[in-house]
Amino acid sequence: MVTNCELCDLDGGEILYRCEKYRVVLVEDVNYPGFCRVTWNGHVKEMTDLSWPDRTILMNAVWQVEQAIREVMQPDKVNVASLGNVVPHLHWHVIPRYNDDAHFPGPIWGAPHRTPDLAKLAERVTLLPTLREAVVKLLADR
Repeated sequence: MVTNCELCDLDGGEILYRCEKYRVVLVEDVNYPGFCRVTWNGHVKEMTDLSWPDRTILMNAVWQVEQAIREVMQPDKVNVASLGNVVPHLHWHVIPRYNDDAHFPGPIWGAPHRTPDLAKLAERVTLLPTLREAVVKLLADR
C-alpha cells in the first residue's frame, strides 16, 4: 500500500458495492445527490497501469453505475470523468447532472452559475435508496 493516498486509506464515501478489484461509493455532496465514484482497490495511477482484462472490468463497472444513475435519477446528462490530479489513484466519477444544478453546463469543480433549488435537491435525495439497490443489482448480477 502506498502511504499518503486518500483512496488507499479511506473508502471515499458510502460503500454501495465492493469486490476484489474495485468499489463503488456514493459521494456525500449536497449539491449532487447520486454522485458515485468507482475506485480501483489497488494503488495505480492510470488506466494503462491495468491489464486489458482489468481495464474491461473497471470500465464495465463504470458503465453499469452510469446506467443505474440514468434509470433512477433521470438526469439531463451524466458526467463521467477520471482526473486524478489531486488524488493520483485510479478512480472514475459518475455524476448525474441537471440543467438546474449549481454548475450546469460547466464542470462541478468550476465556479457555480446559480443557487440550486433546495426542493429539487431534496426530491433527488429521496431517490438514493433506489439508486443504492440498482447499483448493487447491476453489479452483483454480472
